[in-house]
Amino acid sequence: QQQQQQQRQRQTARAATMGRLELAGVYTAIVTPFTPDSTEVDFEALGALIDAQIAGGVAGVVPIGTTGESPTLTTEERHKIIEFCVKRAAGKITVMAGTGSNNTAATVEATKKAKELGVDCCLLVNPYYNKPSQEGLYQHVKAVAAVGLPICLYNIPSRTGIQMSPETIARAYKDFPEVCAVKEATGSLDSASEIASLCDIAIFSGDDSLTLPLMSIGGKGVVSVLSNLAPERVTEMVKVAAEGDFAAAAKLHKGLFKVFKTMFIETNPVPCKYAMAMNGMCTPAVRLPLVQLTDASAQTLTDVLVEKELVSAENASKRPKLG
Repeated sequence: QQQQQQQRQRQTARAATMGRLELAGVYTAIVTPFTPDSTEVDFEALGALIDAQIAGGVAGVVPIGTTGESPTLTTEERHKIIEFCVKRAAGKITVMAGTGSNNTAATVEATKKAKELGVDCCLLVNPYYNKPSQEGLYQHVKAVAAVGLPICLYNIPSRTGIQMSPETIARAYKDFPEVCAVKEATGSLDSASEIASLCDIAIFSGDDSLTLPLMSIGGKGVVSVLSNLAPERVTEMVKVAAEGDFAAAAKLHKGLFKVFKTMFIETNPVPCKYAMAMNGMCTPAVRLPLVQLTDASAQTLTDVLVEKELVSAENASKRPKLG
């Protein structure tokens, strides 16, 4: 027990003396564009998407996340996508690759490969399905931190079935200099507030609709879904909030709120890809077990996007056929 305490003290001291990667702004959880039959990754569309993100002013992109349909990508596809994103970004924006899984050894190997391919940071989702304890979550982070790549923790209990507690997040932040941020998709401002009260980790919203509320308590930005479609609109809101003009940011937030919510009318990224398809950015194709939107959801989404001028009436009239 004494040895463990001494080890924690050494880790805490190391974290205090080493610099951390500083993250702030909008990081787009980019979709993985597929060919119409969903059998191949459409790298031409992916390249155009990254170019649009750079032009739209985002701070970074997050490939191989939930929005990128990571569960249905092969290992080879993951490596090719990461390598492609790093080369296309060309140092202009941060590349934060999803490397997490519910297998610690596999996560370590994936993180090593991402580091080798040149990413700036990794997104580490909590292990899902096997439901580790808080100590298990801490040890998982510890193993990945040993790779030496900056880590953004990822709390999303709706998908993983567990939540890393604010205390465990603070412990990991204090002990490992690689831990630089957390993506909070718990839907709880209380949780984010408690994290902020315990440590100085950079907190990012994992829900577009909660970005502004979270920034009002010190959050640094968002890992966004909507910015796939409209990077300028999301970056404008975050920039204004970061400058402290919360009245102007609130106006922008309220103007986008209906879109934020409707983009999740069905499981992400299905609505996002459909919206992007209307603007000619990619096909709406997703991989099973995900399927296309219902006709009713597609109509609702289209109406909202046209109302908020994110899709033109002309593009909406040519929207993809379902089924």
